[in-house]
Amino acid sequence: MSDKPSFPLALAYLIDALNSWFGKACAWLTVFLVIGTAIVVVLRYGFGIGATALQEAVLYAHALVFMGAAAWVLQRNGHVRVDIFYQKFSGRRQALVEIFGNLLFLLPVTLFLGWASWDYVSNAWATFEASSESGGLKFVYLQKSIILVLVVSLVLQGISNLIKALYIFSGRLPAPEVKHG
Repeated sequence: MSDKPSFPLALAYLIDALNSWFGKACAWLTVFLVIGTAIVVVLRYGFGIGATALQEAVLYAHALVFMGAAAWVLQRNGHVRVDIFYQKFSGRRQALVEIFGNLLFLLPVTLFLGWASWDYVSNAWATFEASSESGGLKFVYLQKSIILVLVVSLVLQGISNLIKALYIFSGRLPAPEVKHG
């Protein structure tokens, strides 16, 4: 038997790598959030100078931190999970929960979000929507596109998680060790 993973598993690992890289890059934006916010506060309250563009850039970065890194957090199982029983399940049973959770909740809700936000984002692109504030950024259409970044990355991560859960459930991939207590 070859050590090379099958195509679906290789695809899942590629998705994991891309979402991990993108999530880590987005997480580094928190440094900019702190520095940018500090500069805005010092300028405004220390010198009476408004920095609208910088303030809006901080908002864009804030959106990317949360929406851009969401799939990476999902991949790392870092989202809040209310699990009374799940943590005590065997790896195979956890995989079954993951399969149904992805098929019944994550993928449908994420695809609905994409469908529901499509007009909102495409209208912003059609007009190259810009800030209504004087001195604001001219890229509101890009900020609104972050919603679709969230959708695409979550759908891809859901597919990756589904592939891996199917492999675990079928016994073709070892289940992660179950942590008790």
